[in-house]
Amino acid sequence: MKRRGRTLASALLALVCGVSLPLAAYGAVPYAQIEGTGSTWSELIVQQWIADVNANGMKVVYTGGGSTKGRKDFANNSVDFAISEIPYQGTDEQGQADTSQGRQYAYLPIVAGGTAFTYQLKIGKQQVKNLRLSGETIAKIFTNQITNWNDPAIAKDNNGRKLPSLPIIPVVRSDGSGTTAQFTTWMDKQYPSIWRAYFGRSGLTSYYPKKSGSRMVSQAGSDQVMNTIKGFSGNGMIGYVEYSYAINADYPVVKVKNTAGYFVEPTQYNTAVALTQAKINMDTTSQLYLTQNLDSVYTHKDPRAYPISSYSYMLLPVGASDQRMSTAKRQTLADFMYYSLCTGQTKAGAYGYSSLPLNLVQAGFDQIAKLKAADPAVELTDRDVKSCNNPTFDGKNLKRNLLAEKAPKPPECDKEGAGPCGSETGTGEPATADTAAGAGDAPAAEAPAAEVDPVTGQDVPVAESGAVPVSGGTQDVYASPDTLSADRAGDRRPFGWLVVLELLALVLLPGLLAAGLRRRMAARGAAR
Repeated sequence: MKRRGRTLASALLALVCGVSLPLAAYGAVPYAQIEGTGSTWSELIVQQWIADVNANGMKVVYTGGGSTKGRKDFANNSVDFAISEIPYQGTDEQGQADTSQGRQYAYLPIVAGGTAFTYQLKIGKQQVKNLRLSGETIAKIFTNQITNWNDPAIAKDNNGRKLPSLPIIPVVRSDGSGTTAQFTTWMDKQYPSIWRAYFGRSGLTSYYPKKSGSRMVSQAGSDQVMNTIKGFSGNGMIGYVEYSYAINADYPVVKVKNTAGYFVEPTQYNTAVALTQAKINMDTTSQLYLTQNLDSVYTHKDPRAYPISSYSYMLLPVGASDQRMSTAKRQTLADFMYYSLCTGQTKAGAYGYSSLPLNLVQAGFDQIAKLKAADPAVELTDRDVKSCNNPTFDGKNLKRNLLAEKAPKPPECDKEGAGPCGSETGTGEPATADTAAGAGDAPAAEAPAAEVDPVTGQDVPVAESGAVPVSGGTQDVYASPDTLSADRAGDRRPFGWLVVLELLALVLLPGLLAAGLRRRMAARGAAR
């Protein structure tokens, strides 16, 4: 009885002092360490989530290595979970099997982001920080058709701005990479004549093809791509990474021209706008449930949209007889992902990612529920997506996408034929009329007085803004907000039991502490 009282007292004290304890302290399912591998595109935010939940007694170990490695490790039962930007392909581009080898799984979207093009380019000793490139120019750079920074196509993208005669050195991934797969998918869809002539066939690849005799450099992992470009000998280099790596390195990224003719970078806002057009597989009977089709993202006509935006996915083990899983591991995985889908999303923007929209968070909750279906001992009570602390939505108006609503229109100096703007890139902050002007550049346009419709990109009178229309026809389901499929009465917070314990703390803690003090004083008196 004394031990139970001490445990409760410690738990209540922790709550009052703002310290989180593991669920095991409350007599719930204990935790066990879980291990995963895969995407480096997602790794920076995943490692932050891991650090956050460590204080709650959850031990999560994650090692990058690329999406291909993650899928293979999961299939070989050498990890508890994996993260990948693309689903299993059945057969990969090298003719090898790319399946789970019978291991049961579900795709769980975890975060959104933009594939960015970071570079080192100096005029004299001054680093260029506001480079603009069209998609066609990028495709030609990474297929060895444009090989010098003074190419007329690059000058045209930058409104006639002349760049030095300097060889272009593309830096690509040497490992099986989801970032490579997303980049090559975009080229295959948008610039097939350029990409397929270089690749030799249609489709994506996770292994970037490097031609002999080219200046192209291959590196394993997003971090090594980033380190190579910003290195001492990196002048002239350009490579592709998730936007977060450039922000972390305080390094510039290319502003990519979108369908509306504006050059934009992959801030959390521009990514959120673009992904309102992502078509999501909503067939719950399909193994591809929740996977993405980004064709409409690439061509979104909103001037704020960043065209190479996408989602990353966890491979969640859902088999009842999974040889690696136990109740404790499933509990750890469930609570880790609840944190990641809710509070963890609040950190996405600062790290160069973009938070998930409401309908994908709701679907993520449904996927996590499969852990309990596999093992009824897993505890999943008091989870309500409406109360998620997620920047894309609020519980009062579920049809709003707050990130897309807040996304500012790009300044006019970022439009094709104008500028370029003088503002730096790679800061994580959107370019606006207030920040666009720089020395020697065209003056910035004034900020629009109206709010902006997050789907159409058109000005909307402030009085009419609010609910966001869902794009597409009746057959297509897009990754824009949607209403919840269920609303459980009395379940208004993601971890409702905390409220109860907080109230108990206020009532019981003083007495418990006083009793403990009396016992210690009595023990000291007896010792004397």
